[in-house]
Amino acid sequence: MKPSASTINRPVFFTSAAFILILVAFAIITPTKAQSLFELIQSWILSNASWFYVLTVAIILLAVIFVAVSRYGDIKLGPDHSQPDYRDVTWFAMLFSAGMGIGLMFFGVAEPVMHFIDPPVGSGGTAHAAREAMNITFFHWGLHAWAIYAVVALTLAFFSYRHGLPLTLRSALYPLIGNRIYGPIGHAVDIFAIIGTVLGVATSLGLGVAQINSGLNHLFDIPVSIPVQIVLIVIACGLATLSVASGLDRGIRILSETNLALAVLLLLFVLILGPTVFLFQTFVQNTGAYLSDLVNKTFNLYAYQPNDWIGGWTLFYWGWWIAWSPFVGLFIARISRGRTIREFVRGVLLVPAGFTLFWMTVFGDTAIHYILVDGIEGFAEIVNEDSSLALFAFLEHLPLSSITSIVAIIMVVVFFVTSADSGALVVDLLASGGAAHSPVWQRIFWSLSMGLVAIALLLADGLQALQTATIASALPFSVILLLALWGLFKALKLDATKRRIRYQTITRSQPMGNGQQWQRRLRNIVMMPSREHVMRFIDDVVLPAMQAVAKELRGQGYEVTVQEKGDNDQVQLHVSHHGQYLDFSYAVFPLEQIRPGLTPDEVEHEDERRYFRAEVYLREGGQDYDIMGWSRDDVIGDILDQYERHRQYLHMVHGASTPAQAES
Repeated sequence: MKPSASTINRPVFFTSAAFILILVAFAIITPTKAQSLFELIQSWILSNASWFYVLTVAIILLAVIFVAVSRYGDIKLGPDHSQPDYRDVTWFAMLFSAGMGIGLMFFGVAEPVMHFIDPPVGSGGTAHAAREAMNITFFHWGLHAWAIYAVVALTLAFFSYRHGLPLTLRSALYPLIGNRIYGPIGHAVDIFAIIGTVLGVATSLGLGVAQINSGLNHLFDIPVSIPVQIVLIVIACGLATLSVASGLDRGIRILSETNLALAVLLLLFVLILGPTVFLFQTFVQNTGAYLSDLVNKTFNLYAYQPNDWIGGWTLFYWGWWIAWSPFVGLFIARISRGRTIREFVRGVLLVPAGFTLFWMTVFGDTAIHYILVDGIEGFAEIVNEDSSLALFAFLEHLPLSSITSIVAIIMVVVFFVTSADSGALVVDLLASGGAAHSPVWQRIFWSLSMGLVAIALLLADGLQALQTATIASALPFSVILLLALWGLFKALKLDATKRRIRYQTITRSQPMGNGQQWQRRLRNIVMMPSREHVMRFIDDVVLPAMQAVAKELRGQGYEVTVQEKGDNDQVQLHVSHHGQYLDFSYAVFPLEQIRPGLTPDEVEHEDERRYFRAEVYLREGGQDYDIMGWSRDDVIGDILDQYERHRQYLHMVHGASTPAQAES
């Protein structure tokens, strides 16, 4: 059920709205002064802090790869028993649409051609320039970009789903400042993220309609004008509002899957009807060149060959990815619950990057083939003069250009819609303190707000100023990212320590004092208990065992509660007040299973193979063992075993700041 009452966090909501209003008013009233000021700031950053940008992005990429291949890779973004909320195809479609789908449409043809014509070093228009153009394009759109998104998403998902903190940017700083994330510092971090998200989406809407307008002009002679672009923004935001009102599981999911299907079809169309063999050859060569030159390009600041190229391209991209990472990272975190860290990194880092690089090869190398091999005149000049026309000029040289151009326009519109509605979802999360459910009007409010901001800036010619400001804002957020990364590794180390303690010795054998225990256990295994059997066991054995332990602990001065028949008919023992550290929770509930068929009769009667286990759950999730048939004393012994391991964990991390601290 979605609440009807407002869930907004007032300090975050009203402060961020005020800042956005002031910035937009500044850009509208004095666009020239605003642009000059922001360009001055960006120029200073590029001149004096470019090394910091490059170093930050390199550290982020190395950290993301390390966390995936290390012992931390098995940790789940959620309880140990949790499962992914979305199937892989849907998950990837959402990643693709929110991450950089619109960028691929805009730059897939334009960037390789522009690097080919005017490379950072050497002469343009040569075979060497073509290789270098694709290498640079791969570098800008490859692992580094997705690593920036991944580190934000990983940090937020870990602290929210694993440790119950709000799904907002402030939670990333918990290991460093503790409960102060709920005060002014936390508010400031979320306000910063909201401002960056709203302005980033708004400027992208305003700048991106140029491509749609150019396509419509190219196909139908619709004039390129401000009124047309305003209508396009209204249409995109109207569709986004409908999508966001229908929720994440319907609107964004359906649009993302639709656009991914269209993207694959357009990709295959160009691949098959273009220079197919050449494209496969260049993809293999481009990938090899990219990987072999990755370290050199990562740290290359062109210090010995000073020019403005790196500021206009590489540092611009790094700043843009960092500035957008609160938005995209939080959205990725929202859809990634239940995956292991290794699975998450593989999905976020490798799959989208691989698809992106193949897309750039198919479109970029086909465009270069037009110029270098086919000798098509005028194409390079069109791309260089107006990059928004690049894709449509490119499609003209393939069959069915009118149809494919219309498909491309539809894709760009849908990408804008998914950016707007996922942006509204993210801002609503930030402004609501991470509330899982909020009134529909709040998400609609943010969706409409971003459209109105884009229109206002478009009318006042202030889009360029705020785009520059958004890029400049990446510098302070780079510092926040490094601090969050430090906190993440501190938290992962503590989590891994607890897992090691938990799995060192799990005593599951039962005493055989009366000579009958092993026969009873064997009967439980063979008979496959029904739900009624397990519930009777929980009522008659597990619950009295918990109550006995609770009584003894209360006598020792602890605050203990025993919950009867909670969610999933579970019973739970909860021990509170461990000072500043994690409380202890031990739960048991009936878990349905299907036993493998061991005989032909069992295989034919699948319904009869269904049975239930009395599964043990700790706060970290399911423990994958069954206590059905144990005696009351055996259950008490298991509770004490798990509690002893919990105390040992608290002893080992004594004095450390853990993200899972309980309120004391």
